[in-house]
Amino acid sequence: MSLVMTDLSHCAVLKAVKQQQATTQRHLPDKRQVAASFSKAAASYDSVADLQRAVGSELMSRLPDITPARWLDLGSGTGYFSRVLEKRFPDSQGIALDIAEGMLHHARPLGGAQHYVAGDAENLPLRDASVELMFSSLAVQWCSDFAAVLSEANRVLQPGGVFGLASLCVGTLYELRDSWQAVDGMVHVNRFREFDDYQRLCAASGLQVRSLDVLPHVLHYPDVRSLTHELKALGAHNINPGRPGGLTGRARIQALIEAYEAFRQEKGLPATYQVVYAVLEKPAAV
Repeated sequence: MSLVMTDLSHCAVLKAVKQQQATTQRHLPDKRQVAASFSKAAASYDSVADLQRAVGSELMSRLPDITPARWLDLGSGTGYFSRVLEKRFPDSQGIALDIAEGMLHHARPLGGAQHYVAGDAENLPLRDASVELMFSSLAVQWCSDFAAVLSEANRVLQPGGVFGLASLCVGTLYELRDSWQAVDGMVHVNRFREFDDYQRLCAASGLQVRSLDVLPHVLHYPDVRSLTHELKALGAHNINPGRPGGLTGRARIQALIEAYEAFRQEKGLPATYQVVYAVLEKPAAV
């Protein structure tokens, strides 16, 4: 599918985007719950963050050859990639921003950025045209208003500035989702946007799309408990609206284990993440 929709007027595109966005927002978690969940996971996050490291490294490799005077690590978490950015751009000034204050408290003593800011990607506490590079790895999938994220990126980037992001789309953890569906039909797995939504929103953002694609990343686990333990340690366990409350009984857990076994491969039980990679650029001033 083309990244630029040529068969609809601009107004029609915006209307379609808003309709899709409204549907998506009803199914995404409240940002206060996101902040609380990741703050709680700050101490355990790095011990199980293999996927996050792999995805962030891939995103880093996709950035164009630029030397920003100031960069922003959006959704900086424990600051791992703030430290990578500091090494890549040693003469630049860095801002680490996250909605989870617990993550910032954990990251600050480890260094990497000059400024640590508690803030919301949908309403950045930064001046217009104040950064040359925005880097965001596996954070914006938790934002219900991705159009607002893109609008804020357009606002805070200098002309010619770059926004590199990695996110997740529908199809992520489908093995776990389908296994739970076979057990009770309830929402146990976080929902994510369709890739088409990313395409439409990026095309309508006013930013130039340098690249936008989705790649699967598959991890393997010896058993279901290892997967669910890792999700909890990451703070990425189910925080969707409509999730079941209370404890999960032994019978349902056993049923989940049996259902998931149908997916077993030689390497173990697979967990597929559909990772969206995008590199966007603010048009240069004329």
